[in-house]
Amino acid sequence: MNTSTRRKATRIGAQTTQMMLAAPQVVVQRLTRMALAGAQPSRADQREFQRMGAEKVAAFGESWQAMALQMVKVQQQFALSMLWGWKLPTASAWQGAALDVLGKGVAPVRRRAVANARRLQRPKAR
Repeated sequence: MNTSTRRKATRIGAQTTQMMLAAPQVVVQRLTRMALAGAQPSRADQREFQRMGAEKVAAFGESWQAMALQMVKVQQQFALSMLWGWKLPTASAWQGAALDVLGKGVAPVRRRAVANARRLQRPKAR
């Protein structure tokens, strides 16, 4: 694994760790809010509960779209390199391309999980 590929893997590992730490915090905050809301949730609670589902759909849709676009870019780059250079991409190039696709997929989900963890930890203004 070359230096560039190693850097990409380290960055994706850090982003995945951030996501893995933020997601359980968000789950705890939201489950607590659901339990405290009871059978008659307030309008603010209803908005938060609606937001939970909508943002998951949006984050995963954005993730899949970013990954698909990156895959198309990689395929075009590899096709052009084979067309102009008559050579196959190296194993390191394949690794780097796979990490680029993975990084594009992790970013939107991590961004939302971390933002939600921060937002939900703030004390509510009453």
